[in-house]
Amino acid sequence: MSNPIASGRRRFVLTGGAVAAQAALGRAARAAGAAPLAAPTVDALRIKILTDSSYDTPRPGSSPWVKVTRSPFYSGADYRKALHNEWGLSLAIESLAASGNRTFLLDYGYTAQALLNNIDVLGFDASKVQALILSHGHFDHFGGLVGFLRQNRARLPADVALYVGGEDNFCNRVTRAGAPGHFSDWGVLDRRELAALNVRIVSCEQPTVIEGQAFTTGVIARRSFEHVLPNTLVEYGMKDGLGCNMPAPAQRAQGQPVPDEHLNEHATCFHLKDRGLVVISSCGHSGIVNTVLQAQEVSGVRKLHAVVGGFHLFPADEEYLRRTVSELKALDPDVVIPLHCSGPGFVAAMRDMLGDRLLTSTTGTEFAFGA
Repeated sequence: MSNPIASGRRRFVLTGGAVAAQAALGRAARAAGAAPLAAPTVDALRIKILTDSSYDTPRPGSSPWVKVTRSPFYSGADYRKALHNEWGLSLAIESLAASGNRTFLLDYGYTAQALLNNIDVLGFDASKVQALILSHGHFDHFGGLVGFLRQNRARLPADVALYVGGEDNFCNRVTRAGAPGHFSDWGVLDRRELAALNVRIVSCEQPTVIEGQAFTTGVIARRSFEHVLPNTLVEYGMKDGLGCNMPAPAQRAQGQPVPDEHLNEHATCFHLKDRGLVVISSCGHSGIVNTVLQAQEVSGVRKLHAVVGGFHLFPADEEYLRRTVSELKALDPDVVIPLHCSGPGFVAAMRDMLGDRLLTSTTGTEFAFGA
């Protein structure tokens, strides 16, 4: 594969095009947010971490706002089976309301082997899942999806849907493979496999209510100091039935991989009765502050109860980390729960600047919010 960025000028042109694209999407997001959706209210919420990067001993910490429990690392039915940790994230979310309970799967980790193993060890009943959600198009968030479906499709609703942020979620991503100009594929979600498994795809560029209890942010406007920190390159376009149909970014990229701006990343949110928003950002490439602001705008709910998820801050320097924590402090969440790609630097900055709001997590942790 040829070098997609032949010169400093070329880098500027491509990055400027990506920024222009996300700015246009951001304007659309703000326009959509001008009339908040009717964010449903739930009485309680439980989030179980099916897959994350590590396991710690049962020292879950405490909070006046959240009940925290941590599963043993091995199966009660067979001590030879243990939880698997890997780079990636998968969450099982159950919301409770007068209209009944709803169960969602948000992201699917890097491999089906780890996800299916942990579902078994943790005793999670996959047949309860009513909706599937994908936060963005990185393999460490969709890698286990097709394998999960192949094992469990018959147990899911006949019309089950996968809620994606938009067409960008199907783009092919590549990573730098050492020598300048050399790249390796990093996976692409094949919508043909989803069709073969009878999974509907619902695109959520606009804020979307899911199963009457959750809602998504839609495209996240970039309005704070935050910017997308280094990650993958992205290829816009279709090849042999795979990829994304995005003519405008593809024209700017001129057939080459370009820096990934995650134009269709979205977050999953809940409005918890008497407590406020619970905002779940699986990777937060758009910026966790931007994500929270978007959730507040589209829902019309200002009170922020909890921020949960991966915040993609492991590449950030100290100044960026401390500014992020300062901005979060101004938003006044009751609880902040970093997962996955948030990074130890962010945890350290939180302990120093906002330690009374911090809860840590590992694979097998469950957080119970509300009644």
